[in-house]
Amino acid sequence: MIRNYFKIAWRNLTKRKVFTAINILGLAIGFGSSIIIYLFLNYHFSFEKFHANADRIYRIDTEETRGTVNHIPSVPPGLANTLRDDYDYAEKVAKIVWKENLVLSITKNTSRVKYKENVAFVEDGFFDIFSFPTISGGKPVLSQPNTAVITEKKALKMFGRRNVTGEVFKLDNDKVIEIVGVLKDLPKSTFLKTGVLVAFENLNSFNSFEAGESWYGISGGLNCFALLKPDVKKETLETALLEFPEKYRANDPTTKHIYKLHALNDIHFMKDYGDVDAKFLILFGIIGLFLIGIAAINFINISTALSSYRSREIGIRKVLGSIKQHLFWQFIVETFLISLMAILLGVLMAAIFLPAFNTLFNIELSLKTLLNVQFFGMILLLLGVVTFLSGSYPGILMSRILPVLALKGSFFQKNTKGISTRKVLVVAQFSISIILIVATIVVSKQIDYAVNSDLGFDKDQVAMLSLPKTIDKVQQQSLKGRLKNISGVKEVSMCLSSPGAATSNWYSTVNYDNRPEAEKFQVSLKPGDEDYLKLYDVSFVAGRNFFKKEYSNEMIVNEQFVEKIGVTSEAILGKKLSVNGVTGNIVGVIKDFHNEKFTRGISAMVFTLNTEWYSEISLKISHRDTKSIMADIDREWIQAFPDYIFEYRFLDDRINQQYRTEQRYLFLSKVFSGLAILIGCLGIYGLILFFANQRIKEVGIRKVLGSSVGHILSLFSVDFLKLILIAGAIATPVAWYLTEQWLQGYAYRTKIQWWYFVIAIVLVMLITLVTISYQTIKVAIANPVKSLRTE
Repeated sequence: MIRNYFKIAWRNLTKRKVFTAINILGLAIGFGSSIIIYLFLNYHFSFEKFHANADRIYRIDTEETRGTVNHIPSVPPGLANTLRDDYDYAEKVAKIVWKENLVLSITKNTSRVKYKENVAFVEDGFFDIFSFPTISGGKPVLSQPNTAVITEKKALKMFGRRNVTGEVFKLDNDKVIEIVGVLKDLPKSTFLKTGVLVAFENLNSFNSFEAGESWYGISGGLNCFALLKPDVKKETLETALLEFPEKYRANDPTTKHIYKLHALNDIHFMKDYGDVDAKFLILFGIIGLFLIGIAAINFINISTALSSYRSREIGIRKVLGSIKQHLFWQFIVETFLISLMAILLGVLMAAIFLPAFNTLFNIELSLKTLLNVQFFGMILLLLGVVTFLSGSYPGILMSRILPVLALKGSFFQKNTKGISTRKVLVVAQFSISIILIVATIVVSKQIDYAVNSDLGFDKDQVAMLSLPKTIDKVQQQSLKGRLKNISGVKEVSMCLSSPGAATSNWYSTVNYDNRPEAEKFQVSLKPGDEDYLKLYDVSFVAGRNFFKKEYSNEMIVNEQFVEKIGVTSEAILGKKLSVNGVTGNIVGVIKDFHNEKFTRGISAMVFTLNTEWYSEISLKISHRDTKSIMADIDREWIQAFPDYIFEYRFLDDRINQQYRTEQRYLFLSKVFSGLAILIGCLGIYGLILFFANQRIKEVGIRKVLGSSVGHILSLFSVDFLKLILIAGAIATPVAWYLTEQWLQGYAYRTKIQWWYFVIAIVLVMLITLVTISYQTIKVAIANPVKSLRTE
């Protein structure tokens, strides 16, 4: 019996090759997309799973309230030692501090070779908490200063071999560091994104605050991890941490701190703390199911439409004694064969497009990871679900055919229920496509709004260079003068960071007008020289710019600062301001500009002159021959700092980089929208092909009676256009709600326009008309003599 099921199923599938191909291709696209989405989700949900004690490892973060609530994945530097030495909740506590673009140099054949790398400074207990394996099998130890652990990849890059224990390198042209261990290459699914880890004791020469024990201030580059004892619960330690601010931060009552523990397995998905938004991952999973659902709808629609072809077959089989169950399982077997072939083709499609997906997201997904019980279980489940859902309705419908109606060929005309169900499924297809198109438009408009809006400063043709940490005031002024003399360099400014896409955002408390208590808001501190605001073309509302001095007690604030203080721009001039231990007079008020991406509002800002805080150079250069200008800057840099690597980035590129996640999601939205429409069009084409064949004689008679091609086209298209309008009415509120919820994550956002929905509906209409037109026009222009010959 089973053998007969497969034999008849194969015969039926090969008999109608076009419809079989449409079903297989549609399902294959759905399966292929779902496999890539599965790999993507599996990658994100595998973060940190390889650590032996992952269930007991927590990152301690800060919920800071000063006017507004800020979630910071860091703590004051003094918390770690206090928790480790004075409390008995954790087996190990360790800090890690991240530093970008440090110079590592080694000697090769009597010459020095330099590399620019991101470096992590870690406390000794770090490797007791985490299970990062070494090539020797032992546990790394960084208990001594001037020691480091590097990865295999970095060892091969720097020394050309893996086992480099005992080798040395120079860190930022200062300390000689000995390599005491080599880690196996880190997986992508970990928070540790650097291949060079240096003993924490070496941090002091880079940042004494982060290396110290202060409780006043937080650095975003510092993380604190704790391995709790087996009998200690997260809630127990969080309760104990509630007393820390009053006990250790009593001198700052205006800033409220609450220290929270977040499980290692959860921190990757914590949007408030700067990581991946789990809602996007869930959305991807839903989209994968949608694509398979659309393909399954195609199968159901085409199968029920083909019922007229199969009705006489079913009638004869019933007359000869077949029962409903046999007929039902016949259709299930046919669906199984189509689904199986679709899955195999889907795996091939996934293999073809996976490299491009990896490049887009800078990850390393591989089909090899699918060779496990979990994936094969998912495939079998998916195969079973798709087979049952796609095959059960046509199977039930066809098995209920009355033999008398079937043999008369009148079943198809009588079966209005099947037709109405088909319309519901087509509406569902169109609705999903319209929602995806609207989502694509909204995401595109928001990114365009963020990147191309007036940010309040000039970001064009501004190159950013990192200053060596050893540079002094004299070297700063000398370098600035030499760079300004280069033809094509318009302005040069020394600063802590650029406006917008800053590599370092420094927030601090502030005391205004000799008030005894700090204000209930924090300010973004922006140290920069007298040319900073001029270079970025920032407008003044009141007052003036800095006078040209190496150091001054003058300060400039923005409109947001004035608004928070509650006075006018003119009234604030001359008032005293104390920020981060520096006191000065306010001499100017500038217009607000966007210092961070549009997910955050404009903060109060304070600009000061202080050469000790400068870490970057901004260069405004001419549009002409940019490559030649940068080459001249490179030569001056090498003369001034031969031990440092010359690297630069343009500010507009850094700003665009802030939205790389959104741009990736936008690209995927376009891809998924296109796939949804493609699968839907395959189904529409199959239905039109069937309907055209069913009504070929009707079309012939209409042509004889004088109908035009346009009139015949309208006969076939008007019903589909009505269904698209119904789908648009259903999809519009759903799409509006979903996109509005997504936009809530932006402090500055575009508005959802009514014409977004019109474009989506019209686009679906046009694509459907193109799909319908080919087969309809082919039938309409055919010679009616041929179609009526048998009558």
